[in-house]
Amino acid sequence: MSDENMNRRKFLTIAGATSLGLGIAACATPPLPAVQQQSTTTGAQATAAATATPDAAQAAAEMDVLHEQGVNDFVKNLEQNNKTFWSQLMPYTMDGDTKVFEITMTPVKWEVQPGTTVDGFAYNGIIPGPEIRVTEGDKLRFNVKNDLPQSSSIHWHGIHLPNKMDGVPYVTQPPIRPGESFTYEFPAKNPGSHMYHSHHNAADQVTRGLLGAFIIEPKDKSAEPAHDSDYAMILNDYNVGLTINGKSFPATGAIMAKKGEKVRVRFMNEGLQIHPMHLHGYYMDVTHKDGYPLPAPYKADVLNIAPGERYDVIIQANEPGVWAFHCHILTHAESPHGMFGMVTALIVNET
Repeated sequence: MSDENMNRRKFLTIAGATSLGLGIAACATPPLPAVQQQSTTTGAQATAAATATPDAAQAAAEMDVLHEQGVNDFVKNLEQNNKTFWSQLMPYTMDGDTKVFEITMTPVKWEVQPGTTVDGFAYNGIIPGPEIRVTEGDKLRFNVKNDLPQSSSIHWHGIHLPNKMDGVPYVTQPPIRPGESFTYEFPAKNPGSHMYHSHHNAADQVTRGLLGAFIIEPKDKSAEPAHDSDYAMILNDYNVGLTINGKSFPATGAIMAKKGEKVRVRFMNEGLQIHPMHLHGYYMDVTHKDGYPLPAPYKADVLNIAPGERYDVIIQANEPGVWAFHCHILTHAESPHGMFGMVTALIVNET
């Protein structure tokens, strides 16, 4: 995870030359647009002019205000949001040569955006749960306690491990009932971008927040794509709503880069729907699928990510500005009230 503080003045300087930044500096309500009849009109223009009543003009102006306010809120809180929006690493202790992690599952009141709180389930108190990041060959132990009002388990999605550690109740283990604990222990075998999540009442529990990133770094990094920063972007929907890393725009953070840097983004879809992620102004070099390096990487500016899938991409940040980055199912990203849900940004500084 990488983070770089950015104050409002610098953001406005960058945003002023971009479509996302238009009007950010102006907070006053715009005047009502004048309704004018063109001297020469097509049939469609005449129809539009006829329907542009004062009430319609007022509604259009109010829509603009709401769209602008969302961007203003994103800008105002960006520095603070970036401190928690990107992955927080799960700490561990050592027991001999084994890395020991403590995970507690609890109910939480989770603020998805200011004024919107949902009933969630969390690993160690946050949604998504803390990022687990280890190295290929590490010996791992996870002591998991269930303080939820229902049974649960943890499935280590995409990770190669002994069958009895796979985390599926009544298939590989008993459920972890309320008040009980269970210990998972396995070596980190296959490097790549993986996930961990509930596999009990999963459609409810996972989309309520029992999810997180599990990254196994290769012992030999010589074949890894070169990059200057590394971000995990966990997509979710349903119980917590349309979110990236547990937050909905304008409470999301942003990817920060300097011109010339290479940014690695690890997409992980933990929701129930597909999410085609679109980055404005750039191609993404798609390097990995489900944790495995692709034999033939390819370029995309829209990358369709199905539930359970992971994709790694590299973005060459060569064009300064504020670039919108969102799910391209437009009902997941924008409404008459402005941008919402699965929207973030790539912000590229000159220096």
